[in-house]
Amino acid sequence: PSLGGALIALKKPQREIPCASPKEVRQLLEGFEDIVAFQCRNPLHQAHYNLAIRSLDAENVNKSKAALLINPTVGPTQEDDIDGHVRYQTYLVLKEEIDAAQPGNSIRWAYLPYSMLMAGPREALQHMMIRKNFGCTHFVVGRDMAGSKSSITGEDYYGAYDAQDFAHSISEELGVQVVPSLNLVYTEEEGYITADKAKELGLKPLKLSGTEFRRKLRAGEDIPEWFAFKSVVDVLRQHV
Repeated sequence: PSLGGALIALKKPQREIPCASPKEVRQLLEGFEDIVAFQCRNPLHQAHYNLAIRSLDAENVNKSKAALLINPTVGPTQEDDIDGHVRYQTYLVLKEEIDAAQPGNSIRWAYLPYSMLMAGPREALQHMMIRKNFGCTHFVVGRDMAGSKSSITGEDYYGAYDAQDFAHSISEELGVQVVPSLNLVYTEEEGYITADKAKELGLKPLKLSGTEFRRKLRAGEDIPEWFAFKSVVDVLRQHV
């Protein structure tokens, strides 16, 4: 049997991390025409931040009338991920740092009470639907977004570009444009540029693995600021 009629909310969920409703997020984004949503489940380091802000430079985005919505998921994730409450604190200090350095910027922040399912292309679709409900017109789809490993072979279950290809295929029907994420690397000479550009210029990217980053974090060793924001590192050090 089917049900009909108006839906009436009985009570708004009470959460330790404040998560705005879709209506509240849409109000936050009023005045902008193009709204690019960037989703993440980890603290934002320099590469993530550069990737996010450069999404406004995409050919299908009108940058002069666009906003960037940084919309992290703050629900429980994988066992080796950083706790949601700690991630939330890193976002707060980074927002404060960015707002102080760039008053009047077009970056907006909202937090999503969601746990990643690692369901590849289908989860990319779900994220696009959620962000459309939040008033977004564009969504950044990363390489191997929401990817997982095969329980049999241990290899990547989805292809590197399956999520992006699927997102493009349903973009028009859904009414959300896709912004593919860039493959950025850091070089001493040019800062963050695409890997293709670095190769063209003959520049060697600097690298710091996640394992080495966590080791340095726990050991209290210096972490280069090209890799991570000091404010974010300070929060993480308090919880490792």
